[in-house]
Amino acid sequence: MFKDISPSDLFELKEAGHVVVDVRAPKEFKEATIPGAINIPLFSDEERAQVGTTYKHQGQEAAKELGLKLFSKKLPDFIRQFKELKSPVTVFCWRGGMRSTTAATVTDLMNIKVNRLTGGIRAYRNWMKDQIDTLPLPPFYVLNGHTGNGKTHVLRQLKQENYPVIDFEGMARHRGSIFGQIGLEPSNQRMFNLLLGEELLRYQQSPYILVEGESARIGKVIIPDRIFQHKETSSQLVVDLPLEERVAIILDDYSPEVNRDDCLLAFERIRRRIHTPVSKAIGEALETGNYPEAVKLLLTHYYDPHYNRSITRPDAPETSIEASTLEEAVDQIRSQLDSLNKIRQ
Repeated sequence: MFKDISPSDLFELKEAGHVVVDVRAPKEFKEATIPGAINIPLFSDEERAQVGTTYKHQGQEAAKELGLKLFSKKLPDFIRQFKELKSPVTVFCWRGGMRSTTAATVTDLMNIKVNRLTGGIRAYRNWMKDQIDTLPLPPFYVLNGHTGNGKTHVLRQLKQENYPVIDFEGMARHRGSIFGQIGLEPSNQRMFNLLLGEELLRYQQSPYILVEGESARIGKVIIPDRIFQHKETSSQLVVDLPLEERVAIILDDYSPEVNRDDCLLAFERIRRRIHTPVSKAIGEALETGNYPEAVKLLLTHYYDPHYNRSITRPDAPETSIEASTLEEAVDQIRSQLDSLNKIRQ
């Protein structure tokens, strides 16, 4: 018999390498899922719509019969996919209803060890919201500085080295500026909160968490106010790189030669905020493919002045990280964090 488990149990199992399977339709999975889950759906998007329409017009029993008919055709392939996982598995659907019960029952009959998440992804989302609202927050160290200073690169390098890092932009799948969605598919608030809650749980025993200085909104998501306010009053590590290095970082990140039309479209959204002769020069540079010049003008005439005006951290401790290259900045920040860690120990 399969076992029902709670959201907190599932998180612990996930951290230990447990496989999590979302049995909802592909469209639901794409919109938001438990981080790390794979999709083995009972129904396709079209089939799910058919069952829903049948339920609406003919009632629950007719919908059950149609669902059974549709699922029975794909049952051998469904079981095969579970057998290939070769690991203990937890299944879930929207609210721990018929889809996850069906998946757990048929896999259990085939001697596949499986759990079912009580309450489905809805319960997991609500539990994660509680974690965001109530978990103790370790001290934050906030990477800040002008656009193009490589803050996200620093974060991701240090995360690879197992420093405690929460990457807001990575979870939002957006770089946080007018141009921030280029080449990316922005996340939604539901997925962002799931990722954020899990990261906070992972770092409960950490002496600090390294984050990036962001506005409250990043693309389609908003940093929960409790987390944002904690960030705003935390110690700042302000990165300062030469303009030429910043231009090179931005060109590498955004690939304007590949995303030319998206860059032009994004520029049109801010054109009127820039002095006319400068905005004309930027537009011409983008049109003719002189991307280094366009980026340089955007930084010096739009992003840098905007950053300077928006700084509102009068009481936050601040450390300047002046470097010639991104690699040098990473080295300095690593040294700062290691020193802080020794002091806290």
